[in-house]
Amino acid sequence: MTMTRSELREKIMVILYQIDIYKEQKVTYDVEEVINENLTIANEFVKDIVFGVITYQEKIDDLANKYMKDWTIDRIDKSGAAILRMAIYELEYTDTPEIVVINEAIELAKKYCDDAVRKIINAVLDRIIKE
Repeated sequence: MTMTRSELREKIMVILYQIDIYKEQKVTYDVEEVINENLTIANEFVKDIVFGVITYQEKIDDLANKYMKDWTIDRIDKSGAAILRMAIYELEYTDTPEIVVINEAIELAKKYCDDAVRKIINAVLDRIIKE
């Protein structure tokens, strides 16, 4: 069964969230295994985004923090942080159209985050594309 990009982004968010929890609790993990636990079939889009976010997380977090007012990415909930990292990665390192990235991020935020976090995600992504 093929999944839509929207469904795959939701899986990516879950994977990034899971990895964040493992890091916080100092649990040893293998990124490939975490991906495989969440997907029934291998998917290059998912791998590219997950490994990309992990590889560039410091740069991504710095960029997110630059555009947050009185907040940092590690202070928002883990779901919101995963969504924001994935969206920033897609904006900065892929050819995905900006409007698609923002729309997908906001839809995920509506589903998984409170209103305040959704607004932060929207504002940060908006500031990134305007610069």
